[in-house]
Amino acid sequence: MQGVSRNFFALAIVYALCGMALGLHMAISQDHTEMPVHAHALVAGWLTSAVFAIFYHLFPAARETRLATIHFWLTALSGIGLLVTLYFLLAGNTAIEPVVGICSILFFAAMLLFAVIALPVLRKP
Repeated sequence: MQGVSRNFFALAIVYALCGMALGLHMAISQDHTEMPVHAHALVAGWLTSAVFAIFYHLFPAARETRLATIHFWLTALSGIGLLVTLYFLLAGNTAIEPVVGICSILFFAAMLLFAVIALPVLRKP
């Protein structure tokens, strides 16, 4: 793997480790308050980043574009922001809710950008 495909796969591994560590912490403490953060880390983080990595690995021309680099950084920053702020929101810090919303919108924008990048590539015969 090279370029953004490698970056996305490394990010996926970090998400998986964080999500699993949070899951273990919840199991040991018997406090499952942060279950949505655990789920977001594993689904929105690990799975989507791994899928992005595989896509960019299979379609090298797509990973060489400036949009692919923007896609990586938008996904990474908004996703990490989303998980951190969601953690604090669920811990009782309701003042952070607008930041959670902003991070969520930016994470969605990253998925839209992926659609803009991927759909034309997939339409080619």
